[in-house]
Amino acid sequence: MPSPNGLPTLLPVGPQGVSVYDKAENDQLKILIADDSDSDRLILKAMVRRQGHEVIEARDGVEAVEHYRKHRPDLVLLDVMMPRMDGMQAAAKIKQLAGEVMVPLIFLTSLSDADALARCLEAGGDDFLSKPYNRVIIEAKIKAFNRMRLMHDTLSRQRDHIQASNQQLLQEQEVARQVFDNVAHAGCLDAPTIRYQVSPMSIFNGDILFASPKPSGGMHVLVGDFTGHGLPAAIGAMPVAEVFYGMTAKGFSGSDILREINHKLKRILPTGMFCCAMLVDADFHRRILRVWNGGLPDAHLIRRTGEREVIPSSHLPLGVLAADRFNGDTLYFRTQEGDTLVMMTDGVLEAVGQDGDMFGEQRLAAALDQADGTAPFERVMTRLRGFMENQAFDDDLTLVTLDMVKEAPLVPLPTQPNRFAATGPQDWNCHYAVQGRTLATFNPVPLMLHICDELPGLRRRSGEVYTILAELYTNALEHGILGLPSEWKDSPDGFARYYREREHRLAGDLEGHQIRFELCHQKTEDGGRLLICCEDSGGGFDHEAISQSQMGNEGYAGRGLSLIRQLCGSVCYSEGGKRAEVVYHWRMS
Repeated sequence: MPSPNGLPTLLPVGPQGVSVYDKAENDQLKILIADDSDSDRLILKAMVRRQGHEVIEARDGVEAVEHYRKHRPDLVLLDVMMPRMDGMQAAAKIKQLAGEVMVPLIFLTSLSDADALARCLEAGGDDFLSKPYNRVIIEAKIKAFNRMRLMHDTLSRQRDHIQASNQQLLQEQEVARQVFDNVAHAGCLDAPTIRYQVSPMSIFNGDILFASPKPSGGMHVLVGDFTGHGLPAAIGAMPVAEVFYGMTAKGFSGSDILREINHKLKRILPTGMFCCAMLVDADFHRRILRVWNGGLPDAHLIRRTGEREVIPSSHLPLGVLAADRFNGDTLYFRTQEGDTLVMMTDGVLEAVGQDGDMFGEQRLAAALDQADGTAPFERVMTRLRGFMENQAFDDDLTLVTLDMVKEAPLVPLPTQPNRFAATGPQDWNCHYAVQGRTLATFNPVPLMLHICDELPGLRRRSGEVYTILAELYTNALEHGILGLPSEWKDSPDGFARYYREREHRLAGDLEGHQIRFELCHQKTEDGGRLLICCEDSGGGFDHEAISQSQMGNEGYAGRGLSLIRQLCGSVCYSEGGKRAEVVYHWRMS
């Protein structure tokens, strides 16, 4: 009868309540008797046959080995002193032939010396029978060793079954791992700005590391650590990857992505399971980092001057709070070319050396502050490898660094086939307005990008379209409605002040304000023409002054206006900067 886990039980019971082993003990056994004394062999043979067993005879050790090779008996009774090959030599040969099969081997001996009897057992014997033979003792020992043989066979079968099941499970996990990697690592982890080390405890990793280019350039990076290890922890990574890559490709902000991930994990994860995470929004052309840290160890922003800025966790992990209590606000950091952001899971700090100490924050800080000309990633990994001395990690471990590089070109995103791939909408127009408090909580750019992406040819240029829409909306909101002066961002103090004031003004009274978009697309012979109008209800802003003041320098203000002019065939501002009209021409590739 199988056990609850599907394996045979150690003591199966038959229909009448009789143990299968009891029945097997009474079955006929094949027993090899090897003795050079004809009389002793004849006496023992008669006793064994009367018990209902089959007997195979051998006159010396050589015959005993040959008969075992040919007949594979269930039990061997072997005289110690025999010509050509004694019992001890024959026992060693038989045990070698048996391999992993248990063949009880009982020595027949008239020896009484303790050392001699011990040598019999050392040679491979399991017990011994003293001459002259006692029928009751012989019968009892045969039954006892047969029970041991059956138990060994059952355990061997269970072991083989467990090994086969485990191998099948590992193969299935390996296939699942390949599927998981295809989904979870579909982004840009191979980008030259990213360096990482991932050390899983098992085939599946409780840590996650995703990176995806944004439509407007730059990238989102998500580092996470689920509670637990292996498959249970990795299962939660699949919906996270789906949300992360899908929403990033559509142009959603990091805060929106975090809210959606938190909502999904809160709904699907069991109580007590969550994901400590850090999401980074890297804007390379503005050299801005936006960081959200929920439960991961401190991140470290290593300036090119050698200074180190610590970014602690300021939020609860994903999957803990309900949607109405979740806070997706990010911290803003102004960076320079050559700055590096260092992120990690707790496996780095909790790595244990041979002396039992953890790697800890002090060793990490010493590695990051070491001024030897090498990259922060190399400094930490060198110090960590030396500390571990080639020991296995006790936890999932992920270390990743992100280098801030000079303004990079837009990274094209892979496009998915559309059910309207042959044509899609050609000539259309759309009006969309965001009003009141919605201005503080909702970004309409991904929605408008989705409308544009319904046209296959335009979808292949989603990065440029997103940049235009995002810059127009940002200018209308921050400069038009909120009235934030762009020049504040030209100094570190002004940069921080700009974003503090932005949050403050968004929390104020926005009633009566709106940003209105009009999109109009017309098909042309070689592609299409997209007209975008953006109008806000604010006080306008001096776009010409901003553009002139930033022409030819490395400042932050006005860079959005410069991008719009580079991408669009024509750009026109009117009504004191409150209305912008741009025309974007695209060609079929």
